[in-house]
Amino acid sequence: MSLLPLIDHVLLGAPQRAALETDAPSGESQHFTFGDLESRSNQLATVLIARGVHRGDRIAFLLQNRVEIIDLWLVCVKLGLIAIPINVLYQAREIAHIVADAEPSAVVTTADRAADLPKGTVMWDVEVLAHEAAHVTAVRERPRAFREIVCDSTTPLALVYTSGTTGASKGAILTHGNFASNALILNASWAMHESDRMLTTLPLFHVHGLGNAVHCWLLSGCHMKLTGRFEAARATSWFTEYVPTVFFGVPTMYVRMLDMNATVAAKIGERARLFVSGSAPLPVHVLQAFREQFGHVILERYGMTETLMNVSNPYFGERRAGTIGLPLPTTAVRIVNERGGDVEDGTSGELWVRGPNVMKGYYRDPVATAQVIVDGWLNTGDIAR
Repeated sequence: MSLLPLIDHVLLGAPQRAALETDAPSGESQHFTFGDLESRSNQLATVLIARGVHRGDRIAFLLQNRVEIIDLWLVCVKLGLIAIPINVLYQAREIAHIVADAEPSAVVTTADRAADLPKGTVMWDVEVLAHEAAHVTAVRERPRAFREIVCDSTTPLALVYTSGTTGASKGAILTHGNFASNALILNASWAMHESDRMLTTLPLFHVHGLGNAVHCWLLSGCHMKLTGRFEAARATSWFTEYVPTVFFGVPTMYVRMLDMNATVAAKIGERARLFVSGSAPLPVHVLQAFREQFGHVILERYGMTETLMNVSNPYFGERRAGTIGLPLPTTAVRIVNERGGDVEDGTSGELWVRGPNVMKGYYRDPVATAQVIVDGWLNTGDIAR
């Protein structure tokens, strides 16, 4: 199956429900229902169809967090396109490598980043696209042009560039099935619910933000506040005014949050139910200090661009400081020695992962794919015990 039926329960089934709050680049606050997001993505899809896109085309985006990324992502799901997120911190050389390797039909970005694209790249100004989409007659009913497109679990949905386990940056091919299985498991494992309020400051060019936060939001049907990026100076007001129940962060964010007033931090903790950390190891002393100040044990988990989420401390039960927890449902792990044999308990070795979350392979690189995926097991290159 494609990812679309899993999110249609809110796009089509709960159109009046408040879905998203974010700030436009000009600064004004924007509010959207799930029905608004359905209509906006239909309008943008109509624009892209008019520009000649077809199922399987690759569309890159070089954008800081904004609602148009959500619009474009939903269009990719609906039209069977392949999204290519590009890190906004990348400079011209790194961007050129991705564009040359992926050969996208176009790169959606802002006018001020046009000069960072390689000569000859087709650039679509996000503001122009948004303007054109806004002038498409409101489309609640999906146009026949893409209503009948059928994707399955093996259909590629994203090409996400990563250094991988070795060598230069490679494009991990992530499918509808990868994103669907990841979202279903996280929503069940972390007890996501439509009553949740999720504060998202993670960049959507990274799978932590796009693969986890966005899909936990869409599948649970909860409300999300999306910020341009994490800003320590604004974090207190975000938490006290928006009052999130769920926050996904990285260790550096939690370090900065420890600077909050202790009384305010305690109140934030009283209203929240889950703080998740990933993308880098969480220092034990940070977890302990956060528990004392906010009253929460941060849930640490482990994933990769090539696999999305693999392992997590439990939502219910003991969360051990300095560990990444247990394999998530449907994900199998092995810890092996240099000969590929399983090691004894308590012995370190390379972590191997297998499951519906594992990528299809590296784009146009069968050699690298064969090196990291052996008999269905992805060799992470990471050491575990």
